[in-house]
Amino acid sequence: MIFFVLYDVFRFGFALLFMSLHAALLLGLFLEWRRDKAASSAGPASALPPVSVVIPVHNEERRLGGLLQSLAAQDYPAAEFIFVDDRSSDGTPAMLRHFALERGSMVRIITLEENAAENRKQYALGKGIEAAAGELLLFTDGDCAVPPGWIRAMAARMADPRTGVTLGPVFKRPGGAGFFHLYQCFDHAVRYMYLAGSTGLGAAGGGFGNNLIVRRAALEAIGGYGAVPWSPTEDAALIAKVRASSAYCVRSAVGRDIFVITEGEQTWKALVNQTLRWNNGGLFSPDRATRFNFGFLMITIAMGMTAMPFLWAAPSLLPLSGAVLAAMSLNTAATLGLFGSALPGKGPVYLALTVFTPLYFTFLTILGFCRVKPLWRS
Repeated sequence: MIFFVLYDVFRFGFALLFMSLHAALLLGLFLEWRRDKAASSAGPASALPPVSVVIPVHNEERRLGGLLQSLAAQDYPAAEFIFVDDRSSDGTPAMLRHFALERGSMVRIITLEENAAENRKQYALGKGIEAAAGELLLFTDGDCAVPPGWIRAMAARMADPRTGVTLGPVFKRPGGAGFFHLYQCFDHAVRYMYLAGSTGLGAAGGGFGNNLIVRRAALEAIGGYGAVPWSPTEDAALIAKVRASSAYCVRSAVGRDIFVITEGEQTWKALVNQTLRWNNGGLFSPDRATRFNFGFLMITIAMGMTAMPFLWAAPSLLPLSGAVLAAMSLNTAATLGLFGSALPGKGPVYLALTVFTPLYFTFLTILGFCRVKPLWRS
């Protein structure tokens, strides 16, 4: 009798806890949406703070053109562009030199001859930050394209002096038709939905480093960028450090004026490697709160999805799987409501994504706890 009582408490308690967690995340998302709407509608500040756009690159000849074109269209006069060329062996250096000749003194190129760091991008970012002069530091990557007015819009989100970091959404450009390309676009969007919801609850622990702005004073408050611990997800480590070790707030932006577009992966192997790096960064984050929050979310999703194959024999497990699918339905609706304009495809296909997404998260979580390590580019 006691066993059955405990079993009922577990399965219904799990469902209630999981749904409550996602209701809280949706509340956090709403709070961030409301804050961001006020920030974006307030207009640019009269005094434009100097912004340093720091961009680490490594062999980006094929993809760098789109970024340079979108940076040339920016309308922010108090901005400098700092490119950190991390040992590129293709045409990247020549493209950067040509851009510098066109834009003049507002462009600086730092060339790294050696980089043996555990996270090479993190090391390159650190070198760029050391050379930056701006009060605000804005990061993106060589395979991205930013919208017109991006620098101005991100700087406007930092008008409140209490804000130390603002993260922005990044969406993937569809590389073709079919489920694979649609899924990775949706995956990026739903991850940002989780990030923004967590930020709204004061539990920011992650973000996309290719659309991130940081106040220099916030970096100084945590002891400089060198105080950020090494991590496979250096952006998440920075955000968690500012949240945990300073008095500054972390905010998420959701407006269309700051949507950044990046290139999608071309194979499932490449996508699994990329998303495994993100998942492992959360599961094994150096920040305890991030580790707990992300780990709890991923483990509970995995519990619900691993119960699905056994429902035919043990229908009493339905609350576990049902809670995960119900929560993902809410997440899908919220993601499409906020970011649908940046996503390809419409209609019933997103019902399939509602089921596939938690299955995929479960797969990544299992790989992570089996200590499968992703590879970083080059």
